[in-house]
Amino acid sequence: MNLIFCGTPEFAVPTLERLLAERFAVQLVVTNPDEASGRGYEPKPTPIKQAALRRGLLVFQPRQLKDPFARAFLSQWHPDAIVVVAYGHLLPSWLIELPRFGCINVHASLLPKYRGAAPIHWAIVRGERVTGVTTMKIDAGLDTGDVLLRREIPIRDDDTAETLAARLSVAGAELMVETLRGLERGTIVPERQDPALATAAPPLRREDGRIDWSLPAPEIERRVRGFQPWPGAYTTWRGKNLHVWKARVAPDRLPNGLPPGTSMVAGRRWLVACGSGTTLELLEVQLEGRKRMPVADFLNGLRAAPGEVLGVETKPQAAS
Repeated sequence: MNLIFCGTPEFAVPTLERLLAERFAVQLVVTNPDEASGRGYEPKPTPIKQAALRRGLLVFQPRQLKDPFARAFLSQWHPDAIVVVAYGHLLPSWLIELPRFGCINVHASLLPKYRGAAPIHWAIVRGERVTGVTTMKIDAGLDTGDVLLRREIPIRDDDTAETLAARLSVAGAELMVETLRGLERGTIVPERQDPALATAAPPLRREDGRIDWSLPAPEIERRVRGFQPWPGAYTTWRGKNLHVWKARVAPDRLPNGLPPGTSMVAGRRWLVACGSGTTLELLEVQLEGRKRMPVADFLNGLRAAPGEVLGVETKPQAAS
């Protein structure tokens, strides 16, 4: 089967590599343009471009698919299918209609749940116990096309968006191979999505990571895990940003009436009062301008005072 592959981030790499291992003929790889990064703002290729070049594949990097040159270039190809994994662009109708088997997408949720740009993150934040991957035939909508195959993956108690994405990317690669083989054999019956069951997974914003201490501790803990690596979970402490990398729901009951965000130090533990009378224990943090470190080490260098409130915008007092 002749394929065009469209993808950008690391999540898409296992699918490309699995297709090549299974002897699919990837004629062309389409990915985003290189982006400047680092201190020298040197152009950095996408993970998919790096993987494609290692295998000697032809790479095309249009800034926009609606560009006339992009249309003219892609229209000269005659793939059996276009595989799309986290490409980051809606496909125009002329491209959707180009291959005979259609444009086949791997989406990191059990559609129609969690349609949108951040399904892995929101599944963790909203407390799902199971998620998965879905192969879908792309149509003009956002993740609304007919479902081809699904595979469930459990969400572990300690999963972050990064660890869950790593497992889903491998499962998605396997499911894509199974899907393409099924399309070739004519054994897959597309299933229409029920819009009544759809839920949204909108793009993440910087503000999503700001910790609201009035929320119950279990929800805050899920946000700490779900919003990694970006936007992260952060608050303020002594007038500086404090990034919370790891936390857990603590059994400790702090004194009644403490405002949410009030912190207490118990030995080498840092506890914070949250909504509904719950308590969060901070385990790994990073203060603005400092390194990420375990809380026990952090407290040795910058001792927290009892009763300090996190999330309050205050200026540090001058030393007397």
